[in-house]
Amino acid sequence: MTEAPPSQATRNGGLALAVICVAQLMVVLDATVVNVALPSIRDDLNFSPDNLTWVVTAYSLAFGGLLLFGGRTGDLFGRRRMFMIGISIFAAASLVGGFANGEAMLIIARAAQGAGGAIAAPTALALLATTFTEPAARARAFGVFAAMAASGGALGLLLGGVLTDYASWRWALFINAPIGAIVLFLAPRVLNESQGSGTKLDLPGAISVTAGMSTLVYGLTKAASDGWGSTTTLVTLAIAAALLVAFVFIELGSTHPLMPFRIFNNRNRTGAYLIMLFLAAAMFTTFYFMAQYLQNVHGWSPFHTGIGFLPMPATIMFMSIVVVRRLIPKVGIRPFLTAGPILAIVAMISFAQLDASSSYWPFLGSLLLLGLGMGCSFVPLTMTAVNGVEPHETGLASALLNTGQQVGGAIGLAAFGTVFAHAASDRAGELGVRARTAAGQSDIFVAGQQHAFQAALVVTVLALIASLALIRVNKVAPPAQAAEPAMAE
Repeated sequence: MTEAPPSQATRNGGLALAVICVAQLMVVLDATVVNVALPSIRDDLNFSPDNLTWVVTAYSLAFGGLLLFGGRTGDLFGRRRMFMIGISIFAAASLVGGFANGEAMLIIARAAQGAGGAIAAPTALALLATTFTEPAARARAFGVFAAMAASGGALGLLLGGVLTDYASWRWALFINAPIGAIVLFLAPRVLNESQGSGTKLDLPGAISVTAGMSTLVYGLTKAASDGWGSTTTLVTLAIAAALLVAFVFIELGSTHPLMPFRIFNNRNRTGAYLIMLFLAAAMFTTFYFMAQYLQNVHGWSPFHTGIGFLPMPATIMFMSIVVVRRLIPKVGIRPFLTAGPILAIVAMISFAQLDASSSYWPFLGSLLLLGLGMGCSFVPLTMTAVNGVEPHETGLASALLNTGQQVGGAIGLAAFGTVFAHAASDRAGELGVRARTAAGQSDIFVAGQQHAFQAALVVTVLALIASLALIRVNKVAPPAQAAEPAMAE
């Protein structure tokens, strides 16, 4: 094995970036792509109302639960190898899910998709961090990658709507198979392999954190549907807490920990994880409630709903790729990590003002504000998360950022879903018999939605506080390369 200089980290930087970013977009997009297709899936496969939510939940549980494990496997066994394994699992599961003929088959396929995504997503970011080391190329690469990560949820709604209305919900899954095959064909040709760290896998830590994170995501999902006071929610969250506490003790006593806690010694990196957690809670809340707002209140089709969201990912991509990545080398990351949360705060205030009589234009203005905020934030957050990390821990640092996004979204939906339910119930009581009319149902939904966004305002304020209190670095540097040899082809 010989050490590869940074300039030779890849034989084709543009194609390598495309492979990594397409894979990331595919994984992130599938968290929401089936949301607008749920009614069609229910009718086609005769799903029961209780089991239908598992089409979404199964993916979230596997993805959120296995992220830390998936990221660490890249550090231990080679990032390109694990990236390709993750994409293989994801693509194969997508194909199986597309052919599903019943509830169990689709739910299992969605869980397998989540498992593959949990391996592919953090190893993709780790590959990006160690492949692009020159400042200009690094800023461009992180700009494109962050745009994919931030806009994937909204693009999932659009793609799901288009495919459901004009083809079939099955194509929302089928489409991943050929894309995955192309990624697998190109990956060994444009990405160099990293040498594994050679340390043993911390199996007790991997089991405890995977079980703990999966149980936490499930508990938060149940809190959103059943309420925080339900027995299932309380018991599940208690088990999750016990498992995660056990994980901490296991790691403290392990000679080869899955997650060395020294990674949190850097306040800027810790700040990036917290900001991602808070902003993801606001962003996923927007996807969830605004998709229903356009369909339930204004009667839009799934396709038109997806089109209605299109300005948001377009804004995120423009900000990330054209504006932020060009300015970061000149002005640093701090201005963007201040402006981003402020714009998100204004967006939450704006969303909370929408009612049943609002036209599309106020909605569009709110959406653009949030797109600007996320576009300002995701590139510097992604760069800060891996800034100064030892090469053999970039997978872990990447996984923690992905975990913040996933858990933040789950917490947001659970917390603000509860606020929505209470506010909607109170409004229904006030309306009395009028609550049964179409206008009454719209009124009830809007009342719940407005309170949910008022609560979501809190997490965007927390993101701003975390930025002001913790982010001190302005310029970021690439990971060290000396200890990162490239394996011979």
